[in-house]
Amino acid sequence: MNNENSALKICRCSWLDTSKPDYVKYHDEEWGVPVYDDQKLFEYLTLESAQAGLSWYTILKRRDGYRTAFDNFDVNIVATYDQNKVEALLQDVSIIRHRAKINAAINNAQCFIDIQKEFGSFSAYMWQFVNNKTIVNSWHTGDNSPATSPESDAWCKDLKQRGFKFVGPTICYAHMQACGMVNDHNIDCYKRSQIINEYQQI
Repeated sequence: MNNENSALKICRCSWLDTSKPDYVKYHDEEWGVPVYDDQKLFEYLTLESAQAGLSWYTILKRRDGYRTAFDNFDVNIVATYDQNKVEALLQDVSIIRHRAKINAAINNAQCFIDIQKEFGSFSAYMWQFVNNKTIVNSWHTGDNSPATSPESDAWCKDLKQRGFKFVGPTICYAHMQACGMVNDHNIDCYKRSQIINEYQQI
């Protein structure tokens, strides 16, 4: 009984719909946790781009479908997709069937590889925009975190100059939040301090 009561008292971000177990799992295990693995970063970037104009939960529900459709986000495979593959993806009901977004994912894979060649990894390139350290914000319950920041604006501009598509400032900021470049958990959310304590040396 004590464990149950303790679980009920866990404080999470006010924006989270706790009636959706998969959403809670994403919040508790992924959102805001620093990511340095290029394959995971390509997955997040592709999914954030697919989200444009939609809710994140709409994409989250389809993530397994995306993983299957996009060869588990192997950037080297996605970069080789041709128009026959695009047509096949447009028939795949497990993803958002949007031609421009699918073409953008292929284009972005190619640009992603170019960055890996230049910087050694996409992670090394990406994290430089926050000086290789998580920006920790202090939002109270009910506060609305911004949709962009000077850092996301700068990164967005650079990505576009490198040929990326569907990477506006809002998408870039959402990616930064998801990958832990920014810690935007509410100040009373248990995950905020947990991330700070675990990654304070990074």
